[in-house]
Amino acid sequence: MTPIGNDAARQAFIAAAEGESLHHAWLLSGPEGVGKGSFARDMALRLLATALDGRSRMHGQIGDDHRVAALIAAGAHPDYRELVRLPKDPDKPDQDIARSIKIDQVRALQPLFATKPALSPRRVIVIDSIDDLERPGANALLKNLEEPPVGTIFLLVSHSPGRLLPTIRSRCRQLRFEPLTDDQVAAVIRTELPDTDPAEVAALVAAADGSPGRALAYAGLSVAALDRDLSEIAETGDADNRIRSRLAKSLAGKTAQPRYAVFLDRAPALIAATARTCTGPALRDALDAYDKARALASMAPALSLVAETTVFEMAGLVARLAQGRRFA
Repeated sequence: MTPIGNDAARQAFIAAAEGESLHHAWLLSGPEGVGKGSFARDMALRLLATALDGRSRMHGQIGDDHRVAALIAAGAHPDYRELVRLPKDPDKPDQDIARSIKIDQVRALQPLFATKPALSPRRVIVIDSIDDLERPGANALLKNLEEPPVGTIFLLVSHSPGRLLPTIRSRCRQLRFEPLTDDQVAAVIRTELPDTDPAEVAALVAAADGSPGRALAYAGLSVAALDRDLSEIAETGDADNRIRSRLAKSLAGKTAQPRYAVFLDRAPALIAATARTCTGPALRDALDAYDKARALASMAPALSLVAETTVFEMAGLVARLAQGRRFA
């Protein structure tokens, strides 16, 4: 599949890879969900295939039957490692993912670095994301970045590079990824989810804010319906609490948790979008509502606040926008 978006970052990396020397550590930075992780894995495949084949494989398709592609897919490539947050219970890989990448995962790389790459002169390490690396692990990794093992390329994904150790940032060449345009996000959605209704595609694009990863995570959660309810509350004020009561009940169950998470994201976003159209007292009120909505959206999961109460309170903040419009 042809990559969508961030052509400049891709071209810059490929030019470096095809040049005389390739920096040993790259920091792939930018908003979450814009394709940094998939880019890192694609470039890892291409770097290893290039090293094995003895000619550039940085352009064009690499078939699934290529030796490097097959080994990576099987988790058996001796010169490729990927560090991500692991499940707390290996028997439940889709549940209870650890909150960080542990130092033991970094330490497990050290025997690898004590030897030369096995299949070619090159080895690639992908960390997605280095933001998740606990501090002792970051310190352990820093030693490898300061004294890079022979033939090793590090591809480090970061959503918040400002939070990283300055010494890690200084050892890396930074490659910046930008949010995708609405047309590009829509193209990703249509490619990945070809049966999605056009109205839902439009809602997912609006919710994505330039991040196709976020859009795909929201797929199947009826974002368009949530947005319609929130917009109606903002327009009318929902004086009889009809809409907010219905939302509170529908988003309170355990099975509704994914949509509840979307609601906590979309409500502050709608308030922010409305604030951009306001002036004077209406703007001040919208900004105050936005600050409170953001705080509530952040606190609710962290403090395990009751979902029904949280939704009702959040919808009340959205309803304040209607009052602001009346007095604008």
